[in-house]
Amino acid sequence: MSRVTDYIQNTFQDVQVRNPHEAEFLQAVEELFATLEPVLEAHPEYLEENILARMVEPERVISFRVPWTDKDGKVQVNRGYRVQYNSAVGPYKGGLRFHPSVNQSILKFLGFEQIFKNVLTGLPIGGGKGGSDFDPKGKTDAEIMRFCQSFMSELQKHIGPSLDVPAGDIGVGAREIGYLYGQYKRLRQFDAGVLTGKPLAFGGSLIRPEATGYGLVYFTENMLQANGKSFKDQTVLISGSGNVAQYALQKASQLGANVIAVSDSNGYIIDESGIDFDLLVEIKEKRRARLTEYAAEKTSARYYEGSVWDYQGQADIALPCATQNEINGAQAATLLQNGVYCVAEGANMPSDLDAIKVYKENDVLYGPAKAANAGGVAVSALEMSQNSLRLSWTRDEVDQRLQDIMETIFHTAKTTAETYNLGNDYLAGANIAAFEQIANAMIVQGVV
Repeated sequence: MSRVTDYIQNTFQDVQVRNPHEAEFLQAVEELFATLEPVLEAHPEYLEENILARMVEPERVISFRVPWTDKDGKVQVNRGYRVQYNSAVGPYKGGLRFHPSVNQSILKFLGFEQIFKNVLTGLPIGGGKGGSDFDPKGKTDAEIMRFCQSFMSELQKHIGPSLDVPAGDIGVGAREIGYLYGQYKRLRQFDAGVLTGKPLAFGGSLIRPEATGYGLVYFTENMLQANGKSFKDQTVLISGSGNVAQYALQKASQLGANVIAVSDSNGYIIDESGIDFDLLVEIKEKRRARLTEYAAEKTSARYYEGSVWDYQGQADIALPCATQNEINGAQAATLLQNGVYCVAEGANMPSDLDAIKVYKENDVLYGPAKAANAGGVAVSALEMSQNSLRLSWTRDEVDQRLQDIMETIFHTAKTTAETYNLGNDYLAGANIAAFEQIANAMIVQGVV
């Protein structure tokens, strides 16, 4: 066993001992560590500085209670979190997630991934993540407002435009950001740079709602073109039906693809005539209804219960945009059998380790989440820049910057993979490129 292999294994064992019940976090660490041997062999100083052990430990984990009053006047209590993971290259940056599944393991995995995603954008932002096990579904606007105000009353002590800049994520959209920002302003002062994903009226950026979905498609198009292909005339499966999925659908369709699937937590739609973007937005955003209503209104659509990744039908490209670990090894094998040659991730860690193994063993063009879905945080950082400059860029200006950033991310992953003789392993290329930048920043700042 080489010195590097021994170091990686021993460090991971230490992480397992320290975090025995944090499955999602351990999975994210294992996925990263599995790709780092070449860069650690080339840079022994990373071993001397014990960079892996330092990088996997968050700089700060904040946990707090969030009491609020429901519509019946009863006091409810949720847990709130903020994981401030790594600030080597800039202030902590990452979304807030409101969902019953939220716990420290999930937020640590998300924050850990965010470090690498953020540095790949080339913008000066570190990594963090936060949220609560609060569920906005079924709540009135007044209940959500009261929860957000209570949540921000504690969070405001730990954030700021040069310290930590949260954004939205699952369960946190423009409505929630507005309530959170209003409470921050009430307690502190008007500072547009403290949150991103804001409405345009007080410092938001054009293209921000579309950014993750558009960025996913821009990254994927670059990956396809580098391998002699494109979205044109390709059949695409998308999971999810929220913000990321909707705008990935819209942009892929504009590039000539036929997107035939979207999903929600209960099932999925197959519409071989192409998913109707306007109808999907009407149902999910305006009515806040289930996809069964889409099938009821579109005669060409069929609704199935279960996972879209169990669909038995021909397709070319898969864009998972729902949640973590939505594709397992068996489902990845099914995708290949049905003709899928390209998988790019709009959600965070939607493919489990077995699925990634299937992609690699079968030379699938694979765009990992930390590279492919970086469009959201990229435009969030552009929103921060606009707030700092006290100006607003046009839609075309922001969109062009987003396209440039996603193209750069792809070519960074591609070039790094080639430098280390890893072929088209864009996962390893993205991991190594991001790791090098963060490790170098940490080393020159000393042991802090």
